[in-house]
Amino acid sequence: MPADAGGRAISETRKIAAILCSDVVGYSRLAGADEDRILARLRALRSDLIDPTIAVHRGRIVKRTGDGSIVEFRSVVDAVRCAIEVQNAMIDRNAGVTPQRQIVFRIGIHLGDVVEESDGDLMGDGVNVAARLESICEPGAICLSEDAYRQVKARLDLAVNDLGPTPLKNIAEPIRVYSLEVGEAVQAKHTPPAQAPQESDPPHLSIVVLPFKNLSSDSSQDYFADGITENLTTDLSRIRNSFVIARNTAFTFKGKAVDAKQIAKELGVRYVLEGSVQRDGTRVRVNAQLIDGETGAHLWADRFQEDVADLFKLQDDVVARLANALSHELIRAEAETAARSKSPDSIDLVMRGRGAILHWAQQPPTNDDILAVRALFERALEIDPNDADAWAGSANTYVIEYARGWTDPETDYDAKILGQTDRSIALARDNAWPYSLKSLYLHLSLRPSDALRVANAGIALNSNYAFLFAWRASAENYLGQFEQAKSDVQQAMRLSPRDPWMGNWHNLIADAELGLGHFDAAIEGANKAIDAGFRIWFLT
Repeated sequence: MPADAGGRAISETRKIAAILCSDVVGYSRLAGADEDRILARLRALRSDLIDPTIAVHRGRIVKRTGDGSIVEFRSVVDAVRCAIEVQNAMIDRNAGVTPQRQIVFRIGIHLGDVVEESDGDLMGDGVNVAARLESICEPGAICLSEDAYRQVKARLDLAVNDLGPTPLKNIAEPIRVYSLEVGEAVQAKHTPPAQAPQESDPPHLSIVVLPFKNLSSDSSQDYFADGITENLTTDLSRIRNSFVIARNTAFTFKGKAVDAKQIAKELGVRYVLEGSVQRDGTRVRVNAQLIDGETGAHLWADRFQEDVADLFKLQDDVVARLANALSHELIRAEAETAARSKSPDSIDLVMRGRGAILHWAQQPPTNDDILAVRALFERALEIDPNDADAWAGSANTYVIEYARGWTDPETDYDAKILGQTDRSIALARDNAWPYSLKSLYLHLSLRPSDALRVANAGIALNSNYAFLFAWRASAENYLGQFEQAKSDVQQAMRLSPRDPWMGNWHNLIADAELGLGHFDAAIEGANKAIDAGFRIWFLT
């Protein structure tokens, strides 16, 4: 067994693993031109694209290598799917950005023997080959070794170039390399918005985020307004069944006097979001408003005002809160539109159901209300059995029924809730809603450790979903993890500071303070819960 410099044995394990190595093309040039900006863009890419995509495909980040990463996957299929998603997403991210400022990745994937050390680090030929494959990639490409390609060639529909046996630096024998053609097929699927038929109705939950205006006297603050626009576009794209106009199209309207109704008609969307950013000394004020593209009516508006500390962190916080608030407003607006539909499809029915559930935050449901909404989700499943949100919505009604104590002894609630949320997750792994429902039910049914595990999995996919933090805190309080529970509830409050369920969250704070022996703080939290309208029923 190997030993360290002090003669102590080092624990290590040999295994076969799928290894992905990536780095940024021309990073030194990009950093030399504007290091702060490139680092901020890389942080944003990691938080809202790369790390969530790795988590979805069950990858483990072994280490960051400056501008790159080494990631271990359970299978080559997972590694390749992850790489394709990232590279395709980067095509959209770079659209409209000058070539000199584009962030472009190279990715190499190999299946081989590695040594895992006690701290989780990986070494050996498996890692070395993957790194060398990455180094010979064309910008934006994915290179696979023959061993890796053999695992995926019959499972994925891939356009591939066989590069033949290729010498790799410090690798004894040439390795046959295959280069995946990513991007071209995806680009071919995109249709310019102007070509969309004007006679048809806009897609459900379709929206354009217009470039936020910089109202500061300092034009150098444009980057902050642009960053909010770009990141908000990305976050709204995560909403299930949403259609969000790409940022490069949206930015063609920057600095122009625009008419929301005309833009909505031109782009074929139902909603237009516009806003402004103003920095005044040590304060930043962000205004946003949601507009009905058909009528021009203002559906929602909000203002965020914060102290300037770390501008990039502030940007992330504002975007997360805007995305949470907008997701609720868009669902409410769609629910009203769906209620007027003469021939509703599955999405109409789901939106009507979700809109009703949101309304229950102000008006508690009756048993008949729950059954009526459940019928909407069941009708949606009759139309489309693969509608992930319909499965989650149906499970949501059973969660509320269970929480209120209106249980039917003949109903198997594990099957109705756990079974249906698992079905929803299988259909749409990146959807946070079913994870939240599943975590809440597991906690309510006195399985807090399982509830915590599910909440963790959901947060790994979407770290901006406020309810996941709240329900994780519920489980943590039950398990005696009071400090972590406080932290998670506070994060839920930051993500959704005007949430109608704020009373419940203050009650979670009170529980945590009580567990910590902070009795005055517990009383204060309980009073805040009462003032905010603490309720005993639940939704997510």
